[in-house]
Order: sequence, then C-alpha cells, then structure tokens
Amino acid sequence: MNRVAFCTLLLIAAAPAGGADLLEIYRLAQASDAQYAAARAAWSAGQEKLPQGLSGLLPSASVSASTQHNDREFRSRDPLQATTTSRFNSNSIALSVTQPLYRPQNLTAYEQAKTQVAQSDAVFALATQDLILRVAQAYLDVLLAQDTVEFAQAQLVAIGRQLEQAKRNFEVGTATITDTHEAQSRFDLTTSVEIAARNDLELRKRQLELLIGRPAPGLTTLGPRFDPALPRPDAMDRWVADAAENNLQVRINRSGLEFATQEVERNRAGHRPTLDAFATYTDSGSGAGTVGVSGTDTTSRVVGVQLAIPIYQGGLISSRVREAIANEEKSRQDLETARRTAELTARQAFLSVASGIAQVRALEAALVSSKSSLDSTLLGQEVGVRTQIDVLNAQQQLSQTRRDLAQAKYNYINALLRLKSAAGQLTEQDVALVNGWLNR
Repeated sequence: MNRVAFCTLLLIAAAPAGGADLLEIYRLAQASDAQYAAARAAWSAGQEKLPQGLSGLLPSASVSASTQHNDREFRSRDPLQATTTSRFNSNSIALSVTQPLYRPQNLTAYEQAKTQVAQSDAVFALATQDLILRVAQAYLDVLLAQDTVEFAQAQLVAIGRQLEQAKRNFEVGTATITDTHEAQSRFDLTTSVEIAARNDLELRKRQLELLIGRPAPGLTTLGPRFDPALPRPDAMDRWVADAAENNLQVRINRSGLEFATQEVERNRAGHRPTLDAFATYTDSGSGAGTVGVSGTDTTSRVVGVQLAIPIYQGGLISSRVREAIANEEKSRQDLETARRTAELTARQAFLSVASGIAQVRALEAALVSSKSSLDSTLLGQEVGVRTQIDVLNAQQQLSQTRRDLAQAKYNYINALLRLKSAAGQLTEQDVALVNGWLNR
C-alpha cells in the first residue's frame, strides 16, 4: 500500500461518527468531576450554618445525674467521745432549661448565619458555572484537535498526489528532480504536523477524562445549524452593568461585606447586658450519715431570670470591635475589586463575541477564496502557467484556513459562555443552546 492510499484510509477512519454531545458530557461531569463534588459537599456544609445560628435563640435543656459512695469518719477532740464512722450512698438527678430573652449577640449571629447560607449558595452557583466553562473548553479543545488531525490528513493526501505526479513527470522527463524534492519535503513536514496533532488530540482527550471520570467517548461535531450572532441585549454597557450587579463573585463578596458588617454589630453587642429565663428541677437522696439518723430525700424546683451586665473585660470587646471594623473595610475593598474585575471580564467577553462573529464571517469568505485559488492553481498547473510549488502553497493555505475557521467558531462559543458567566447568567440552558448547534 502506497503512502497516498494509507493516508486516505486514515482520513476515512478519522471521519467523526455520531457520539456524545455537549449536554451528555456535561451531565457526566456533574456526576463524576471531583472539583464539582467537593463544591457540592461544601454547599451542604454551608446550609448547616442556619440551624446553628438559630440554636442561639432557642431554649437549651440538659439533664445531669450523679451517684456517689460516702465513707466518713468523725473524730471528736474530746477524748471521752468515741470515733464514729458512717458509710452511705447519695444520688441526685437534675433537669435545667434556659431560654435566652435578650442576647443581641445571638440574634446577630443568626443574621450572620443567613448571610453565610446565601454566600454558600452563590459559591456553589459559581462552581456550577465553572463546571460548564471547563466542560465546554475541554469538549471544544477535543473537537479542534480532531479537526487539526483531519485537516493534516487531508493535506497529506493532496500532497501525496502531487508527490506521485512529480515522480511520474520526472521519470518521463517533463519535470526536474527539484519538484519531487519540494513535494517530498512538504509531505514530510505535514507528516510531522499530523503526528503532533495526534499527540495533542490524545492529551485533550485525557483532559476531558479528568472531568467525566471515564474514557473519552466519541464526540458530536459542530453542524450547519451553527449561526453566530450578538447576544441579547446587543449593547455592551448592559452586559457590563449586569456583571457589576449579578456576577457571582460579586455576589460572594457582597455577602462577605454583609457578614463583616454584622460581625461589627455582634462584637459591639458584647457591651450590652443579657437576660435569660431558667428553670431547674432537682431530685436528690442521701442515706443515713450517722447512727440513729435516717436518710433524706430532697426535691427542688426553681424558676427565675438571670441578668448579666458586662462591665470590664480588659479591653477585649473594644479590641474585637476595632478588628471587625478593619475586616469590614477589607471586605468592602474586596467587593470593589470583584466588581471592577467583573466589568472588565464582561467587556472583554463581549468584544470577543463581536470579533468572533466577524472572524467567522471573514474566514468563511476566505475558505471560499482558498478553494477557488486551489482550483485555479491546479488548472494553471495543467496548462503550464503554474508550478507545483504554487499548488502546494495553495493546498497549505486551504488547510490552514479550514483550521482557523474551526478555531474561530470554537472561540466564539467559549466567548459567549464566558460573557454569560461574567453577567451571572450562565446556566444549563446555555449548554443546551450550544448543544443545538451540534450534528445530532
């Protein structure tokens, strides 16, 4: 089998068959990605902050019980009195209930718990968006690597034909050995490119496997339904404003600032009095302690309120207040940084979407021109006005244009998803939208 036939077979084998689409890969990643699973566990842990905060406002009850053996010896200083000993058991059980009536620190801690739950929701939503972006990037990287291999194989087939033609022409004396060497050089270089492309494809598949936890299946390729367009609304300022308000990292930092403000209030409440209601019930019994004295049983019921007024704790509370105020300012600046970063990311993503559309349209036109140029060059070679080098250059240009067009399409999809993410709007519906552009 000659080289041209072998490359043709490789090209046929590399033709994409129906495989898993983007939505299926995303669902697999949801079930298997370790980073996402860790985020889900962290979210579950964060939900427990609310009952923990509420517990400071609810009654607390405890039961305590004890039993003890007593061995006593009574010695009188009067030498005429004898030493006496007694051995007996004493037992007690007590039930106590306390209900906070006025504890401003506990009330603020409950509000902080609500803030922490809201923050954990935003963190998990951010992890979900991150998973979508990572899955889309890995999926499209595999498609681009497959396209690169396919284009390299197609170019090998075309160059192989030129190489065989150059050899035949040299044998019959209508061409020089230079044409053969030029074609052989291009064939060898393209073979090297094809090998590198295959290696890159394997690497991209392994990266996809990290997300789905199993060997990468065949993937569905981008189809003719792909139609790049500006997002709605098509005004960059609107997306920037949405990012400044709804970006998930902004929401996380906003919750952080709210928590820090509440922490200032919680520490200031350390100067305020506390008031609790309490009730206790105690049942105790003791055996005879001395000869001739019977044992005793005691039942005690107590209900009351307890007021505690902090006066001075060595400056601890004031120091904690100053610390909380400093942390509040830090959280405020972190929020401002997150907001500015979100605005910049939204601008960059919107511009990438807009330029991506222009690049796709331009490269589609360039692909038509490259095909026409190759056809003209092949015709010119037949009539003797174009050389074999011209044909090889035209073939290389066509292959490069195809790859650039494929990459421009994938870059547009990634930019669109990142724009939605910057505005805090990226959901599974966007995955389904991209999925609709595939060959299903």
